[in-house]
Amino acid sequence: MFRKLGKNNISAVGLGCMGMSEFYGATDDKVSLQTLKQAYDIGYRNFDTADMYGQGHNEELVGKFINESGIERSNLFISTKGGIVRSKTDKYSISVDSSADYIKSACEASLKRLNTDYIDLYYVHRLNPETDISETMGALQELVREGKIKNIGLCEVSSEQIKAAHNIHPIAAVQSELSLWSREVEENVLPTCSALDIALVAFSPLGRGFLGGNIDKNFMNSVSEDLDFRKRLPRFNDENIEKNMLLVKKLEGLAQEISTPVSQLALHWVLSRASNVHIIPGSKTSKYLQSNFDAQNLDIPSSVLSTLDEIFSPDEVFGSRYPEKILSKSA
Repeated sequence: MFRKLGKNNISAVGLGCMGMSEFYGATDDKVSLQTLKQAYDIGYRNFDTADMYGQGHNEELVGKFINESGIERSNLFISTKGGIVRSKTDKYSISVDSSADYIKSACEASLKRLNTDYIDLYYVHRLNPETDISETMGALQELVREGKIKNIGLCEVSSEQIKAAHNIHPIAAVQSELSLWSREVEENVLPTCSALDIALVAFSPLGRGFLGGNIDKNFMNSVSEDLDFRKRLPRFNDENIEKNMLLVKKLEGLAQEISTPVSQLALHWVLSRASNVHIIPGSKTSKYLQSNFDAQNLDIPSSVLSTLDEIFSPDEVFGSRYPEKILSKSA
């Protein structure tokens, strides 16, 4: 399944690289580099990173992959982001800077860490409401003219922000969370993207791994907050996770009925939302790469997708995506 992403037509399934640096347990650079190469061999082309992942480590890792893999640069579609500023002393303390000077300096730093001459898709990771959108877009336009970025993207924005930005310069992609248990963008953002021929790139399409059926209360009690970001998320606390597991059990039952891996069914549901939707499930190892990639090739009856709509109606999900104090900022 090839879909438009900026000026390219590429596989609708890309690879989210964040977990290779932090947030989801221990990491191993050697394993990560092997995983990146295997992903390319399978057919992945969109490799998604950001300057805040691992305080630059994730971009450096992807940069090493670019330069050591032997793959022609034009065959890779590298996406990265700038605009979230993390504290050097508290990794969960962040601020947002989408000023022109910051965006230009952040992009330059990303180019160096990625060790590449250009970035295929550069997202503003978050917009600071105190910075006029014309200032931010002006900086991005300048980066396009200089050939440093090929396409402009925005993350976690409203329909109104998309329209305002798109009126200044075409937006290639909007990245937002979209999964069976995070459906807010279906109301306004996705329709706006569809109308303006903008790709919607869904991060966490498996609900940060939860919808794959391998995370339960016992797992969450076995990990530390320092290593696993999910310990801080309301949906994963002791009370909510047990209630949300009831939804996953129904998902598993439906997947079993049609002889489909549960994670593939969950991913295919996201891709079925609209023809401009891409997904970037993350993976630290090669274990799930092929299965995730193959989700785009399924032929799932519309009746099954409709049943999933009903099972995962928003009022059936317990807990918010993030703690309230970071709901409007975090990645």
